Amino acid sequence: MISGIHFLLTYTCNFQCDHCFLYCHPFAKGVFTIKQMKDALDDFKKINSITSIGFEGGEAFLYHPLLVESVRLANERGFSTSIQTNSFWATSKEDAILWLNPLKVAGLSSLDVSDDTFHHGEKSDNNAKKAMEAANELGIEVNSICIKPPEVDDNNEQTKGDPIYLGGPKLRGRAVEKLVQGLPTRSCKEFTQCPYEDFENPKRVHIDPFGHVHLCQGISMGNIWETPFSELLKNYNPDNHPIAGPMIEGGPLQMAKAYNISHDDEYVDACHMCTKVCLDLIDQFPEYLTPRQVYGLE
Repeated sequence: MISGIHFLLTYTCNFQCDHCFLYCHPFAKGVFTIKQMKDALDDFKKINSITSIGFEGGEAFLYHPLLVESVRLANERGFSTSIQTNSFWATSKEDAILWLNPLKVAGLSSLDVSDDTFHHGEKSDNNAKKAMEAANELGIEVNSICIKPPEVDDNNEQTKGDPIYLGGPKLRGRAVEKLVQGLPTRSCKEFTQCPYEDFENPKRVHIDPFGHVHLCQGISMGNIWETPFSELLKNYNPDNHPIAGPMIEGGPLQMAKAYNISHDDEYVDACHMCTKVCLDLIDQFPEYLTPRQVYGLE
């Protein structure tokens, strides 16, 4: 049963990180209106299993008044709320308190702060630290999110002792363009399942300003501006979904086989292969592989 909804409040971001799986940047299109937010939250109340609402982006704090009101509306409807942020706004602890206090009043449950080299370089006294100090002072639960750069392990028990990719950022979106070069690859025959998402019984989804319901970034269940989410969820048949179906059956490898997609013999990981296959299918399934901008095509 689905329990969480994550709003991609906007695709716009003041950063343009190499690891971003949504290709966000300062000129990216898409932001919710407050009416859309109200309509979506009211529909979610029809689904008893949904208990939490997250707000992220892009960078949600770029639209601070909208963010504050959205948190208030979600809290008013009985949902717990969280926000993910890069903390660009926390130029000092005192200033960070000014940004966070209205969210505390609105009922914010927790704050997730990106504190890594992708967002803040090697600075130890960075904006993330100031945001966390301010949240602690206000009594807001705060967590640190640290996305590590790609790592390679040369000392492993893989065949022939070849190095393996240990992970870090998901290799989707801009990460496929910026981060895969030089990483060790594995046979495509290994990628017979998705290691991250439960397409058969999703526990949470992301919803963007265009109404797309992301089972995984860029793979859509449907559009809530065309069909209310409560109906989409009720009628969702993963086996009949042109992307989820093959993924459940046999991962990115099966998706390539199902549509006779020519592919490389090796990829870094399952996300890397999935992204490449989705790019080949995007014109065939524009309703389900959307929006194009998360694939770097607009």
